Amino acid sequence: MKDYVVKALALDNQVRAYAVHTTVAIGEAQRRHHTSPTASDALGRAMTAGAMLGAMLKDEEHLTVKIAGGGPIGTILVDANGKGEIRGYVTNPQVHFDRNDQGYLDVPRAVGIDGTLTVSKDVGLKQPFVGQIPVISGEIGEDFISYLILSEQSPSTVGVGVLVNPDHTIQAAGGFIVQLMPGAKVEIMSEIEERLKVIDPIPLMLEQGLTPEQILEQVLGVGNVKLLERMPVQFQCQCSKERVSNAIISLGSEEIQDMIQTDGQAEANCHFCNETYHFTKEDLEKLLNKTVNKRRA
Repeated sequence: MKDYVVKALALDNQVRAYAVHTTVAIGEAQRRHHTSPTASDALGRAMTAGAMLGAMLKDEEHLTVKIAGGGPIGTILVDANGKGEIRGYVTNPQVHFDRNDQGYLDVPRAVGIDGTLTVSKDVGLKQPFVGQIPVISGEIGEDFISYLILSEQSPSTVGVGVLVNPDHTIQAAGGFIVQLMPGAKVEIMSEIEERLKVIDPIPLMLEQGLTPEQILEQVLGVGNVKLLERMPVQFQCQCSKERVSNAIISLGSEEIQDMIQTDGQAEANCHFCNETYHFTKEDLEKLLNKTVNKRRA
Protein backbone atom coordinates (compact mmCIF):
# COMPACT_ATOMS: atom_id res chain seq x y z
CA MET A 1 0.00 0.00 0.00
CA LYS A 2 1.31 3.44 -0.94
CA ASP A 3 1.46 6.12 1.73
CA TYR A 4 -1.37 8.63 1.76
CA VAL A 5 -3.44 10.83 4.05
CA VAL A 6 -7.21 11.28 3.97
CA LYS A 7 -9.12 14.35 5.13
CA ALA A 8 -12.71 13.98 6.26
CA LEU A 9 -15.67 15.45 8.10
CA ALA A 10 -17.75 13.34 10.45
CA LEU A 11 -20.71 13.26 12.81
CA ASP A 12 -22.85 15.82 10.97
CA ASN A 13 -19.84 18.02 10.18
CA GLN A 14 -19.07 18.57 13.85
CA VAL A 15 -15.71 16.83 13.56
CA ARG A 16 -12.82 17.05 11.14
CA ALA A 17 -10.54 14.08 10.88
CA TYR A 18 -7.28 12.94 9.31
CA ALA A 19 -5.82 9.48 8.95
CA VAL A 20 -2.59 8.43 7.30
CA HIS A 21 -0.40 5.53 6.29
CA THR A 22 3.31 6.38 6.52
CA THR A 23 4.86 2.92 6.27
CA VAL A 24 7.00 3.63 3.20
CA ALA A 25 8.12 7.06 4.44
CA ILE A 26 9.12 5.77 7.87
CA GLY A 27 10.85 2.83 6.22
CA GLU A 28 12.87 5.27 4.14
CA ALA A 29 13.81 7.23 7.28
CA GLN A 30 14.87 4.00 8.99
CA ARG A 31 16.97 2.98 5.98
CA ARG A 32 18.70 6.34 5.75
CA HIS A 33 19.40 6.79 9.46
CA HIS A 34 19.85 3.12 10.47
CA THR A 35 17.61 3.69 13.47
CA SER A 36 17.15 1.10 16.21
CA PRO A 37 13.61 -0.26 16.73
CA THR A 38 12.90 2.17 19.61
CA ALA A 39 14.30 5.14 17.70
CA SER A 40 12.32 4.11 14.60
CA ASP A 41 9.14 3.97 16.66
CA ALA A 42 9.73 7.41 18.21
CA LEU A 43 10.75 9.06 14.94
CA GLY A 44 7.95 7.31 13.06
CA ARG A 45 5.28 8.50 15.49
CA ALA A 46 6.55 12.07 15.26
CA MET A 47 6.75 11.99 11.45
CA THR A 48 3.26 10.49 11.24
CA ALA A 49 1.81 13.26 13.39
CA GLY A 50 3.81 15.79 11.38
CA ALA A 51 2.36 14.47 8.13
CA MET A 52 -1.18 15.01 9.40
CA LEU A 53 -0.41 18.49 10.75
CA GLY A 54 1.14 19.25 7.36
CA ALA A 55 -2.05 18.11 5.65
CA MET A 56 -3.83 20.95 7.46
CA LEU A 57 -1.65 23.48 5.59
CA LYS A 58 -1.71 24.83 2.04
CA ASP A 59 0.75 23.49 -0.56
CA GLU A 60 3.74 25.77 0.00
CA GLU A 61 3.20 26.20 3.73
CA HIS A 62 5.35 24.07 5.99
CA LEU A 63 6.04 23.31 9.63
CA THR A 64 8.79 21.97 11.84
CA VAL A 65 8.21 19.77 14.89
CA LYS A 66 10.90 19.61 17.55
CA ILE A 67 10.58 17.17 20.44
CA ALA A 68 13.27 17.59 23.07
CA GLY A 69 12.13 15.54 26.05
CA GLY A 70 15.50 15.24 27.77
CA GLY A 71 15.72 11.47 27.16
CA PRO A 72 18.67 9.54 25.72
CA ILE A 73 17.29 9.66 22.16
CA GLY A 74 18.01 13.40 22.14
CA THR A 75 16.04 15.70 19.86
CA ILE A 76 13.49 14.51 17.31
CA LEU A 77 13.15 16.94 14.41
CA VAL A 78 10.48 16.63 11.70
CA ASP A 79 9.67 18.82 8.68
CA ALA A 80 6.35 18.57 6.81
CA ASN A 81 4.42 20.63 4.29
CA GLY A 82 1.01 20.91 2.68
CA LYS A 83 2.05 18.70 -0.27
CA GLY A 84 2.46 15.54 1.80
CA GLU A 85 6.25 15.72 1.98
CA ILE A 86 7.89 14.77 5.28
CA ARG A 87 11.41 14.22 6.57
CA GLY A 88 12.95 13.76 9.99
CA TYR A 89 15.79 12.52 12.16
CA VAL A 90 16.77 11.87 15.78
CA THR A 91 19.98 12.93 17.49
CA ASN A 92 20.87 9.44 18.73
CA PRO A 93 19.40 6.89 16.31
CA GLN A 94 20.92 3.83 18.01
CA VAL A 95 19.18 4.26 21.39
CA HIS A 96 17.11 1.17 22.16
CA PHE A 97 15.24 -0.34 25.12
CA ASP A 98 13.41 -3.60 25.71
CA ARG A 99 9.64 -3.68 25.35
CA ASN A 100 7.51 -2.49 28.26
CA ASP A 101 4.91 -4.49 30.21
CA GLN A 102 2.32 -3.90 27.47
CA GLY A 103 4.62 -5.38 24.84
CA TYR A 104 5.37 -2.07 23.13
CA LEU A 105 8.75 -0.49 22.49
CA ASP A 106 9.62 1.85 25.37
CA VAL A 107 9.38 5.13 23.49
CA PRO A 108 8.63 7.26 26.61
CA ARG A 109 11.87 6.11 28.23
CA ALA A 110 13.80 7.08 25.11
CA VAL A 111 12.08 10.45 24.63
CA GLY A 112 11.90 11.56 28.27
CA ILE A 113 9.48 13.92 29.98
CA ASP A 114 11.82 16.77 30.93
CA GLY A 115 11.55 19.09 27.97
CA THR A 116 9.30 20.59 25.32
CA LEU A 117 7.39 19.89 22.12
CA THR A 118 7.59 22.83 19.73
CA VAL A 119 5.72 23.34 16.45
CA SER A 120 6.79 26.18 14.17
CA LYS A 121 4.47 26.91 11.22
CA ASP A 122 5.52 29.04 8.23
CA VAL A 123 2.30 30.15 6.54
CA GLY A 124 3.73 33.03 4.54
CA LEU A 125 3.57 35.73 7.21
CA LYS A 126 6.54 37.80 8.37
CA GLN A 127 7.02 35.59 11.41
CA PRO A 128 6.20 31.89 11.83
CA PHE A 129 3.56 30.78 14.31
CA VAL A 130 5.33 28.99 17.17
CA GLY A 131 3.55 26.87 19.77
CA GLN A 132 5.35 25.12 22.60
CA ILE A 133 4.18 22.86 25.42
CA PRO A 134 5.93 20.69 28.02
CA VAL A 135 6.37 17.04 27.06
CA ILE A 136 3.85 15.30 29.31
CA SER A 137 4.39 11.59 28.67
CA GLY A 138 6.91 10.92 25.91
CA GLU A 139 4.30 8.73 24.19
CA ILE A 140 4.27 11.38 21.42
CA GLY A 141 0.60 10.84 20.52
CA GLU A 142 -0.46 12.07 23.95
CA ASP A 143 1.96 14.97 23.68
CA PHE A 144 0.42 16.05 20.38
CA ILE A 145 -3.03 15.95 22.00
CA SER A 146 -1.69 18.33 24.64
CA TYR A 147 -0.16 20.57 21.96
CA LEU A 148 -3.38 20.84 19.93
CA ILE A 149 -5.48 21.59 23.01
CA LEU A 150 -3.11 24.04 24.70
CA SER A 151 -1.44 25.80 21.75
CA GLU A 152 -4.15 25.69 19.11
CA GLN A 153 -7.18 25.60 21.43
CA SER A 154 -8.54 22.68 19.43
CA PRO A 155 -10.14 19.80 21.39
CA SER A 156 -8.48 16.79 19.73
CA THR A 157 -7.51 13.19 20.04
CA VAL A 158 -4.46 11.68 18.35
CA GLY A 159 -3.34 8.12 17.69
CA VAL A 160 0.02 7.26 16.09
CA GLY A 161 1.81 3.94 15.87
CA VAL A 162 4.76 2.15 14.28
CA LEU A 163 5.35 -1.60 13.98
CA VAL A 164 8.99 -2.68 13.60
CA ASN A 165 10.02 -6.02 12.13
CA PRO A 166 12.66 -8.27 13.79
CA ASP A 167 15.16 -7.19 11.11
CA HIS A 168 14.52 -3.53 12.11
CA THR A 169 12.61 -2.69 8.91
CA ILE A 170 9.18 -1.06 9.21
CA GLN A 171 6.15 -3.34 9.05
CA ALA A 172 3.54 -0.59 9.27
CA ALA A 173 3.12 3.01 10.41
CA GLY A 174 0.19 5.38 10.54
CA GLY A 175 -2.27 7.25 12.69
CA PHE A 176 -5.21 9.61 13.02
CA ILE A 177 -6.15 13.05 14.33
CA VAL A 178 -9.75 13.92 15.21
CA GLN A 179 -10.72 17.51 16.10
CA LEU A 180 -13.94 19.27 17.07
CA MET A 181 -15.12 21.91 14.63
CA PRO A 182 -16.00 25.37 16.02
CA GLY A 183 -19.48 25.27 17.50
CA ALA A 184 -19.53 21.49 17.89
CA LYS A 185 -21.04 19.91 20.95
CA VAL A 186 -18.28 19.43 23.52
CA GLU A 187 -19.65 16.05 24.61
CA ILE A 188 -18.88 14.60 21.17
CA MET A 189 -15.17 14.42 22.03
CA SER A 190 -16.01 12.56 25.24
CA GLU A 191 -18.05 10.09 23.21
CA ILE A 192 -15.14 9.57 20.80
CA GLU A 193 -12.72 9.05 23.69
CA GLU A 194 -15.06 6.44 25.18
CA ARG A 195 -15.16 4.69 21.82
CA LEU A 196 -11.36 4.64 21.69
CA LYS A 197 -11.33 2.68 24.94
CA VAL A 198 -13.22 -0.26 23.40
CA ILE A 199 -11.79 -0.45 19.89
CA ASP A 200 -8.34 -1.78 18.96
CA PRO A 201 -5.41 0.61 19.57
CA ILE A 202 -3.76 2.05 16.49
CA PRO A 203 -0.85 -0.48 16.43
CA LEU A 204 -3.35 -3.35 16.17
CA MET A 205 -5.29 -1.54 13.44
CA LEU A 206 -2.07 -1.20 11.49
CA GLU A 207 -1.18 -4.85 12.09
CA GLN A 208 -4.59 -5.81 10.67
CA GLY A 209 -3.83 -3.81 7.54
CA LEU A 210 -6.61 -1.25 7.94
CA THR A 211 -6.57 1.60 5.43
CA PRO A 212 -6.73 5.23 6.59
CA GLU A 213 -10.40 5.25 5.62
CA GLN A 214 -11.07 2.16 7.69
CA ILE A 215 -9.17 3.62 10.64
CA LEU A 216 -11.50 6.63 10.66
CA GLU A 217 -14.51 4.31 10.50
CA GLN A 218 -13.19 2.47 13.54
CA VAL A 219 -12.66 5.70 15.46
CA LEU A 220 -15.83 7.53 14.40
CA GLY A 221 -18.23 4.75 13.41
CA VAL A 222 -19.20 3.25 10.05
CA GLY A 223 -21.46 5.60 8.11
CA ASN A 224 -20.38 8.67 10.10
CA VAL A 225 -17.41 9.68 7.93
CA LYS A 226 -17.56 11.88 4.82
CA LEU A 227 -14.27 11.74 2.91
CA LEU A 228 -13.09 15.04 1.41
CA GLU A 229 -9.63 14.43 -0.03
CA ARG A 230 -6.90 11.86 -0.43
CA MET A 231 -3.29 13.04 -0.81
CA PRO A 232 -0.05 11.09 -1.34
CA VAL A 233 2.58 11.20 1.41
CA GLN A 234 6.29 10.65 0.89
CA PHE A 235 9.69 11.05 2.49
CA GLN A 236 11.18 14.01 0.62
CA CYS A 237 14.24 16.01 1.58
CA GLN A 238 14.83 19.55 0.34
CA CYS A 239 18.61 19.28 0.16
CA SER A 240 20.62 19.12 -3.08
CA LYS A 241 24.22 19.58 -4.17
CA GLU A 242 23.26 22.95 -5.63
CA ARG A 243 21.94 24.13 -2.25
CA VAL A 244 25.07 22.92 -0.48
CA SER A 245 27.19 24.65 -3.13
CA ASN A 246 25.39 27.92 -2.49
CA ALA A 247 25.95 27.45 1.24
CA ILE A 248 29.68 26.99 0.65
CA ILE A 249 29.78 30.09 -1.57
CA SER A 250 28.12 32.08 1.21
CA LEU A 251 31.08 31.25 3.48
CA GLY A 252 33.28 33.55 1.42
CA SER A 253 36.48 33.20 -0.58
CA GLU A 254 38.84 33.05 2.41
CA GLU A 255 37.00 30.10 3.95
CA ILE A 256 36.87 28.23 0.62
CA GLN A 257 40.57 28.92 0.01
CA ASP A 258 41.32 27.46 3.45
CA MET A 259 39.36 24.29 2.54
CA ILE A 260 41.42 23.91 -0.62
CA GLN A 261 44.77 24.42 1.09
CA THR A 262 44.02 22.41 4.25
CA ASP A 263 42.12 19.35 3.00
CA GLY A 264 41.90 19.72 -0.75
CA GLN A 265 38.25 18.61 -0.54
CA ALA A 266 35.07 19.03 1.48
CA GLU A 267 32.07 16.99 2.57
CA ALA A 268 28.66 18.08 3.81
CA ASN A 269 26.06 15.83 5.39
CA CYS A 270 22.32 16.53 5.54
CA HIS A 271 20.90 15.69 8.97
CA PHE A 272 17.41 15.07 7.60
CA CYS A 273 18.20 12.50 4.91
CA ASN A 274 21.77 11.51 5.83
CA GLU A 275 22.91 12.23 2.26
CA THR A 276 26.59 13.15 1.97
CA TYR A 277 27.79 15.58 -0.70
CA HIS A 278 31.45 15.39 -1.68
CA PHE A 279 33.34 18.31 -3.22
CA THR A 280 36.71 17.71 -4.89
CA LYS A 281 39.48 20.28 -5.10
CA GLU A 282 38.28 21.14 -8.60
CA ASP A 283 34.71 21.62 -7.32
CA LEU A 284 35.94 23.98 -4.60
CA GLU A 285 38.05 25.96 -7.06
CA LYS A 286 34.97 26.48 -9.24
CA LEU A 287 33.01 27.68 -6.21
CA LEU A 288 35.91 29.97 -5.29
CA ASN A 289 35.82 31.51 -8.77
CA LYS A 290 32.08 32.09 -8.43
CA THR A 291 32.68 33.81 -5.10
CA VAL A 292 35.37 36.07 -6.58
CA ASN A 293 33.27 36.89 -9.64
CA LYS A 294 30.24 37.59 -7.46
CA ARG A 295 32.33 39.98 -5.32
CA ARG A 296 33.64 41.81 -8.40
CA ALA A 297 30.14 42.18 -9.80
